[in-house]
Amino acid sequence: MQISDLPTPCVLIENSRLETNLRVMQEKANTNGVDLRPHTKTHKSVAIAQKQMAQGASGLTVAKVGEAEIFMENGFSDVRIAYNVVGQEKLARVHQLMSKGRISFCVDTLEGAQQASDFFASLGERAEVLIEVDCGYGRCGVRWDQQQSLDFARAVGDLPGLKLTGILTHAGNAYAGPASDEESLDGSLKRVATEERDRMLEFAAAMHAAGVNGVMPNAVGGRFEISIGSTPSMKYFENAQHQGFTVTEIRPGNYPFNDAIQHALTVAPLKDCALTVYATVVSKQRNSDGSERLFLDAGRKVFTGDEGYLTRGYGIILYNARAMHALPHASITGLSEEHGWVRVPGASTLEVGNTVRVVPNHACVVVNNLDQFHLVDGNEVVGTLPVDARGRVA
Repeated sequence: MQISDLPTPCVLIENSRLETNLRVMQEKANTNGVDLRPHTKTHKSVAIAQKQMAQGASGLTVAKVGEAEIFMENGFSDVRIAYNVVGQEKLARVHQLMSKGRISFCVDTLEGAQQASDFFASLGERAEVLIEVDCGYGRCGVRWDQQQSLDFARAVGDLPGLKLTGILTHAGNAYAGPASDEESLDGSLKRVATEERDRMLEFAAAMHAAGVNGVMPNAVGGRFEISIGSTPSMKYFENAQHQGFTVTEIRPGNYPFNDAIQHALTVAPLKDCALTVYATVVSKQRNSDGSERLFLDAGRKVFTGDEGYLTRGYGIILYNARAMHALPHASITGLSEEHGWVRVPGASTLEVGNTVRVVPNHACVVVNNLDQFHLVDGNEVVGTLPVDARGRVA
């Protein structure tokens, strides 16, 4: 089957780029002596997770209990929920998964940790938990530099029904770009990557000094897990040691596909963007100022309204998908439910019925919008894969 035989809109994954991206990140992990535990929220695919494990990944990361259920039901035996699990119903589902393999999740409040402790202690079980740490993103997590965070860690380490396995952070602030006019884009990525690593190592050392139960330096035989990672911060990640502690695992998610946000951040050139949306021009209109507007059959229900640092519009339209060359002077300026709004300053070479491929801003959201995607090699469709964990939001 050829790509031209597919109905639009649909998602295409260039298989050779996917394989290269998987290999390069695994090599990054191996070089730095860390486990790679990829975040599957990007692809939500059992088949791609199997490819990651075949390359050498130590286990999987998921965002929700429902995603953990999908992957563990399909034979994956070490899954980490990089999210705070709160509520009796979700804790009961985690307990059921413990019979299928190793499962761990995050805590960052005493209320949440106590709830989990009470639940698992009542069953005579111990659940593995990691303390989520805020290293500068400002989302969930305890601050790495506050005494009350050490007090919280000490409390978690002493709670029955829980085993404090490690600490975990996400450098989502890597997506924000430079912090000032004096800082370059590369400089901002280097800064965030360094802060993410060093702040976690400092917090681990402080926990050890404070006598938190189970916190032992890696250098003296401990296996206290220090888990970091975002695709942008991985560009400049280098492991280090601080008072016997080193980073033990990285959890990038977006890297198998990459997208326009990663491209704008200089994390991935267009040639490394494996995912594109295949769409058809369904209308073409001329504006009074001489510009033209085109409409694609892919709107907000396929693309995402997410924008990122230095992105322009809602995706990059390609005129040569093989060479990954962007179509000049055309941008997706708006999205309605079923239409992508494209503006061309002058006359466009695209006509109604023509198809285009678009590198979307945020690949993770696009994948979750559709039931399947197609693996392609050039113009040939070599496979169709379901988005197995699509819609697992709880």
